[in-house]
Amino acid sequence: MNILTLLPFIVLIGAMFLMTRSAKRKQQQAAQMRDQMQPGTGVRTIGGLYATVKEVNHDTVLLEAAPGVHLVFAKNSIGAVLDDEEYNRIVHGDGDLKSDSPIVPDDASSLTEATDSDSSDDAKIDLGKKPEAADAEAADAEADDTEVADAEPEDAETKNGKADGETDAK
Repeated sequence: MNILTLLPFIVLIGAMFLMTRSAKRKQQQAAQMRDQMQPGTGVRTIGGLYATVKEVNHDTVLLEAAPGVHLVFAKNSIGAVLDDEEYNRIVHGDGDLKSDSPIVPDDASSLTEATDSDSSDDAKIDLGKKPEAADAEAADAEADDTEVADAEPEDAETKNGKADGETDAK
């Protein structure tokens, strides 16, 4: 066989080898990270739960999500082991998280309080509609209602010349 015939197969096998090697390296790094867990370490699960490690077993980890709330997770479900500074910044809000945006109040009372311009309830809003136009529209609506009520519905016999249930089929 010619070397040019085997070249595509060699390239394909080489690409597969490199891809599996990369994936295997990532798995080894994740396993090494999980093995570094010890009680008191902050972790993030693959579901996004931040918790503190309380106990590490062979295949499971006991996590404390809140004081007195203990959860058992598989070791494979730990997405990242966080250093203390990052864990405290995320969970407890410690650190340099400062925002220039205004703080939203806990209640909506400041959003619903009336201002000085809104305090005059006596003022009516002019929608640009004149009173005589409103009266003319009301009269037209009443006339339409009486025409519909006066019209008699047609019977089924007078409509097609057949009684109910009769058809043209022979």
